[in-house]
Amino acid sequence: MLQDTLTIRYYQKLSDAVVDLWNRGYRFDELRLYVDGYIAALKHTNSLEPYLIHRLEEEITRYLYDPSNFEKPETERDYY
Repeated sequence: MLQDTLTIRYYQKLSDAVVDLWNRGYRFDELRLYVDGYIAALKHTNSLEPYLIHRLEEEITRYLYDPSNFEKPETERDYY
């Protein structure tokens, strides 16, 4: 579980971006490349401590492998 506020913010941005890319037609391999690039950029800029980057990478990988994160919600129908 992420506890650092900046790490949580990066996680939220990254997970939102991944879902947006999925909805635009990108597939798992491309999403993984995007995540890898994002993590590499965080490492390069030293914006987070290395152990926080590692935790972020673990959490976003878990997010990627959970298929429920990429299901489209069913729309509710109003019956009159």
